[in-house]
Amino acid sequence: MTIRDLTVRADTLAVTWTDMTTTDFPIIWLRDNCPSGLHPQTHERLLDLLSLEDAPVLSSAEFDGDEVHLSYEDGHISQLPSSLLSQHRPGQRAADPAAIEARLWRSEHSVARYPASPIMEDDTALETWMKVTAADGLSIVENLDDRTSAGVDVAERIDFLRKTNFGTTFEVINKPDPNNLAYTSVALPLHTDLPNQEVPPGYQFLHCLANEATGGGSLFADGFAMAEDLRTENPEAFELLCDVAIPFRFHDGDADILVYKPVITLGAAGDVIEIRYNAHLAGVFDMPADIMPAYYRAYRAYMSKTRDPKYRITLKLKAGEMVVFDNRRVLHGRDSFDPSTGFRHLHGCYVDRGEFASRLRLLSGRARATKAA
Repeated sequence: MTIRDLTVRADTLAVTWTDMTTTDFPIIWLRDNCPSGLHPQTHERLLDLLSLEDAPVLSSAEFDGDEVHLSYEDGHISQLPSSLLSQHRPGQRAADPAAIEARLWRSEHSVARYPASPIMEDDTALETWMKVTAADGLSIVENLDDRTSAGVDVAERIDFLRKTNFGTTFEVINKPDPNNLAYTSVALPLHTDLPNQEVPPGYQFLHCLANEATGGGSLFADGFAMAEDLRTENPEAFELLCDVAIPFRFHDGDADILVYKPVITLGAAGDVIEIRYNAHLAGVFDMPADIMPAYYRAYRAYMSKTRDPKYRITLKLKAGEMVVFDNRRVLHGRDSFDPSTGFRHLHGCYVDRGEFASRLRLLSGRARATKAA
């Protein structure tokens, strides 16, 4: 959108666009965003807002298509790119290549599959896979090399790994003296990992190295879809799960990690942005007694959805396949398996959401630069 006209008012600059719509920019905002107030290399802010008048006075404004020239009463002159005004209109968020809308799914969902080699070698393939994984919260990478680090290599194409109290990587195998149910052969109901962390890990990568045992199917469900259905069917239960923080705790001989958070977290627009659900790590509920019965009903209502087949898909991962999913959205679990019938070994790691989003923005910027060249 290009500028048609500028009108200086007492405390705003009115910008009229070629589609005849008008946007009002507060003068203090214009002065705060003058490029002269940014470091030329780092683009970090250097301007001290308290060095300005409470209400800077704008004397004149002109534009030449690519730039807007602003003159202030105190003698300051700004040259703002027209694109800055177009992309950052008050009340409207700037476009973000990483802000990919969630596509809700249920049991009929077909999980997208992508070969590992193009992801590792080509940025366009990497971006395509990441966008689908962000939208669905779940994908499968196929044809990985038969080595433990192959899945980690894919994760590190995005960014650095998230370290937890289980390490930077972890082995999902049946082993003696386990400190987590994942390291046993018992069934694991649908859950999110590490809700006891202040910020739970973002994307989880589970690379199947062997899956020869009877049983051991991997279970997945879209936690956002379950939450939105609960919002429609039982608004009171939904609100309680959003409003009431409950304890989540993991403890063993080396760590004791406790946090109070709600099961459902909403974003500024009221959309579901995070699920924390793990019945094994939920602590003793200690909310006031007068709301406890209602909270139990709400908690059980969400729990019942995790048991409902209409939300659940089951995958029997094969050696060389890796499932990648948003741990703060997609619940995962496992059918029990018989370790006497064969070996089952998954190698796992995490990349946080922030690093995932950062890579998407960088990839999008490079794609734009290539097209413009």
